[in-house]
Amino acid sequence: MSQIELSVLIPFYNEAGNITPLLEEVHTALDGVKFEVVCVNDCSSDKTSDELAEAATRWPDTVRVFTHVERSGKSAALFTGLKAVRGTWTQLLDGDGQNDINDTARLWPALIAGQDTGTLGIIAGKRNSRNDSGFKWLQSRVANGVRRFMLRDDATDTGCGWKLIRTEAFRELPYFASMHRFLPALIKRAGWTVREELVNDRARWHGQSKYGFLGRLGAGIFDLLGMFWLTRRGGQGVAREWDDPRAK
Repeated sequence: MSQIELSVLIPFYNEAGNITPLLEEVHTALDGVKFEVVCVNDCSSDKTSDELAEAATRWPDTVRVFTHVERSGKSAALFTGLKAVRGTWTQLLDGDGQNDINDTARLWPALIAGQDTGTLGIIAGKRNSRNDSGFKWLQSRVANGVRRFMLRDDATDTGCGWKLIRTEAFRELPYFASMHRFLPALIKRAGWTVREELVNDRARWHGQSKYGFLGRLGAGIFDLLGMFWLTRRGGQGVAREWDDPRAK
């Protein structure tokens, strides 16, 4: 495909049952947009590989599949896909069906296609409702508040997997495990603008969540301290001679 406008990047780990309906929804919602779908299988142990192979056969012009040789995590899966995407913008979706591609179809013509996007680097989703337990909602609320206070990243719901990112800005970011939790802060650090939009949040279609409270809490504290240090060390320079909106 030439002149791809939008790449939909989806990491999968043990998401059997979600893949076909999710990709069907993507193809229906983005009809009329020049798009591709890049799927990264993070060494799943269920039928995810078989379903992704079937999807690549069904949609050979739009779907590409990459498979990790060993389990590497969500951030690594995103960076594997990032090496392959060809769109000017990259839409991140989780593989569980909770993110709604129809939000992309709604916001794409209003904010991106044919628009002067200026220094816009990321549109971060903010869930207009939560399909989580009360405890998980409270946990997320507290974590987002602490993170926003420390990083000043202009985002209130970084746990939402729906994110539309300028591919150029995405490729400038440093990689580290769990960096997907700090994309708005990293994008802002690189000199791009962060915008937040309300998006739909749905219940997981099949399977179970991969995140536990204690594991997320332990890793999150160290990651947040690292990000606090990183955001105060400054970003890259921008040359006046570049064709870069940040230079204007």
